[in-house]
Amino acid sequence: MTATRTSTAQEAPPFQDDPLWTRISAFAFDDPDARLCFSRRLARENGWFPSHARRVVAEYRKFCYIAMRCGHPVTPSDQVDQAWHLHLLYTHGYWEDWCGTVLRHPLHHGPTRGGDEETAKFRDWYHATLASYQLIFGAPPPAAIWPPLASRFDHVEAFRRVNTATHWVIPDPFK
Repeated sequence: MTATRTSTAQEAPPFQDDPLWTRISAFAFDDPDARLCFSRRLARENGWFPSHARRVVAEYRKFCYIAMRCGHPVTPSDQVDQAWHLHLLYTHGYWEDWCGTVLRHPLHHGPTRGGDEETAKFRDWYHATLASYQLIFGAPPPAAIWPPLASRFDHVEAFRRVNTATHWVIPDPFK
């Protein structure tokens, strides 16, 4: 016979009782004394509204929790990856505060080496990450930040960093 745990409306999901989640949730990404804090810089560099950047930061927190708890390699959505890239630029804060104090474990970023095998690997990891998100948080990830596997890696070779002060970016009306 197996025991099953039933939850009540008052009971918090298991991740909320985890000290790791408590530390992740409490971490302040935005320095109140900075003229250009983390989430505003994330918004500026990606052309997002500040409110969207804050949502991405919230999803980055969840991604890092998944990475620490799921037991398999993980791959973020592109938007969450942008938050991760920016966080890595804050080297002291990332390695000492985030990895050292909050996660208490290094979280390395391993980009693709290219090729079909790497593409398949990262697709598999992304699929597993989405499944772990659902399992851990009890709901699917928001599609506005976590696209489905079928479209997550579409047209990655077309992404470019563009200075919109010197170049026009016109959306393709047929896409």
